[in-house]
Amino acid sequence: MTQAQLAQGNSPLLAVRDVSVVFGGIVALNGVSFDMHKGQILGLIGPNGAGKTTLFNCLSRLYQPSSGDILMEGASILTRPPHRIAEIGIGRTFQNVALFPNLSVMDNVRVGTHARTSSDIISDSLRLAWIRRSEADVNKKVHEILAYLDLEDVAHNTVSGLPFGTQKRVELARALAADPKILLLDEPAGGLNHEEVYVLGDLIRRIRDDRHMTVLLVEHHMGLVMSIADHVVALNFGKKLAEGTPAQVQADPDVIKAYLGSKDQ
Repeated sequence: MTQAQLAQGNSPLLAVRDVSVVFGGIVALNGVSFDMHKGQILGLIGPNGAGKTTLFNCLSRLYQPSSGDILMEGASILTRPPHRIAEIGIGRTFQNVALFPNLSVMDNVRVGTHARTSSDIISDSLRLAWIRRSEADVNKKVHEILAYLDLEDVAHNTVSGLPFGTQKRVELARALAADPKILLLDEPAGGLNHEEVYVLGDLIRRIRDDRHMTVLLVEHHMGLVMSIADHVVALNFGKKLAEGTPAQVQADPDVIKAYLGSKDQ
């Protein structure tokens, strides 16, 4: 039995409660609710314009819902500004990589550790003993993550000169450096070839199992979602269309209609 199955009877790690988002009269999300349990890989799917990215941006606090609530471990996250969201254990990657292009791979990953450090400008400038120990711990963590994601050979390379697939792994490494409880992956398979997508699926499962993380995956690549997700939520036109196991969602008539259309259309 998987961690996700064992967790089903427990309180959700993340609870989306009747979340709606309206932009100037356009309803981007309409009363969406679902639970996410510790140890799950949850796939969030839907056609273009379904509201996936809007919901994702609510979870990472880039957007403020018009109504509803989002709870992590029973407490609302909606009072937190975006720069404080990593502190409670939410990390994310972006559909279009959002790295510092002129910094090295190592420095980009080191940025991810800042949410878990407590230094200040005075302590840093005085090079106090606890700062030196903290830096040593950070460097150790960064090297461990680079090794885990097979990035050691490019650790000192400038990010802008790396292939797109490698840049995506660097962004994933930066997210892991913050030790998130929930890892939000925004279209991680975008721009990858078939072999790279297969490797990515295996990596996401390993991250869940090895690092005891819960993963929310927003992805257009249905093969990837259906092969690794424990639970799937399908959206369309801002509403929840279906929810269940990959097999249940794939077989749902409304999901099939949303993706393939119907003879009546």
